[in-house]
Amino acid sequence: MNDFKHEAASTEEQYGSPTYAWYVVIILLFAYVTSFLDRTILTLLVEPIRESLNITDLQLSLLHGFAFAVFYVSLGVPIARFADSHNRVKLISAGVLVWSVMTAFCGLARNFTHMFLARVGVGIGEATLSPAAYSIISDYFPVEKRPRAFSVYQTGIYVGMGLAMIIGGYVIAVVPSINMPFYGPMEPWQVVFLLVGLPGLLVFLLLRTIREPQRKGMMVDAEGNTAISFREVLSFIIERRGAYGYVIGGVAAKSLAFYGVAAWLPTYFMRTFGWDAQTIGLWYGLASITFGVIGINTGSTVSVWLRNRGYSDANLRICLGAEACLIPIGILASLMPTPELSMLFYCGFIFFASFSVGCQAAALQEITPNQLRAQVSAIYLFCTNMVGIGFGPTFIAFFTDVVFKNDALVGYSMSIAVAFACPIGVFLFWRGLKPYRKCLDLAKQNYAAPS
Repeated sequence: MNDFKHEAASTEEQYGSPTYAWYVVIILLFAYVTSFLDRTILTLLVEPIRESLNITDLQLSLLHGFAFAVFYVSLGVPIARFADSHNRVKLISAGVLVWSVMTAFCGLARNFTHMFLARVGVGIGEATLSPAAYSIISDYFPVEKRPRAFSVYQTGIYVGMGLAMIIGGYVIAVVPSINMPFYGPMEPWQVVFLLVGLPGLLVFLLLRTIREPQRKGMMVDAEGNTAISFREVLSFIIERRGAYGYVIGGVAAKSLAFYGVAAWLPTYFMRTFGWDAQTIGLWYGLASITFGVIGINTGSTVSVWLRNRGYSDANLRICLGAEACLIPIGILASLMPTPELSMLFYCGFIFFASFSVGCQAAALQEITPNQLRAQVSAIYLFCTNMVGIGFGPTFIAFFTDVVFKNDALVGYSMSIAVAFACPIGVFLFWRGLKPYRKCLDLAKQNYAAPS
């Protein structure tokens, strides 16, 4: 198998200006915020969309999850393979335009099919972002600084979700129905989709200000070639399946619980406690931004602290501990007797769900050579997002619609999702510690051999 090319010490000459590197992270963060704003806004619009398009919870869950995820994950690997050998910044820029336009098209939907196809388009555009962004960040930061850089980038999940809730709730409350030329009457929820598609144009312009970094940590063969076939990529992963499989499986389990709960949380507060869209949007949005940002940055800080004390597998230890904490908090959150207590528990749920997000990405990048990073990231995102985004919302909707046959019991379905998924994730992370350490040792020795 091909060898790792030696990666030089962490110097400014090797990685360039730290200030510029952080500028790149901030621009990529803006892109990630916009992507989560566009994909998540539907969460707050469940009831008006259901009424307007005359669809069920199960159909709504397909719009939120499967329609978005099917192309988001299936195109991720070929797009990432392109990113591993072409200009990553230009690829992301094109993706931003696609998902922004398709988000606006969601507002023009007149039936379930129209909305389904528009959500597919959003997924296609957003498939360009994270694999390429992970690879870019790895080329701007040395290994010991990557958890912090990935954590800052990944705060886009929680800031984007939070803004979707706050903006969506406010707009629903103040925007009336309008008449669009050549289209006709538009309901407030449709106007929301049109508005949230606009920030993507600004992000596109900002992306044009950053430059493609020089690739580092390349894998080469005996003749010095760096081109890697997809068969070799799969072989590399399969040989290290004890590390990659358990890490990706653990994250996938957490994703099912997190994305499932996130999709139905506003609806739970509306149905159970009678909150309106503006109220839940404000409180859920603030909780997501505050505790998501605090959690993800605290996790990366603890990871660095553990690494400095000799734990080379610090990133994976963070994933294990955070998912264990999700189990009691996530089960109890939707069983509380008052909305205040329930929201308090969900603040804890968001904190621990975000705690390991930066460490997840850093853990895989740390054991992966450069020209495989986007592809490995895409495979990782394929598995975790298909399980999380694709099936998480539908898992909960199935229990609500088919098992309980009662819309008011969505909170019980949310608790079941956490109780089912998170213990599996804890077990997988625990099993992955030993093989992951072996892959770390091999990477440090600058060669890649089977684990």
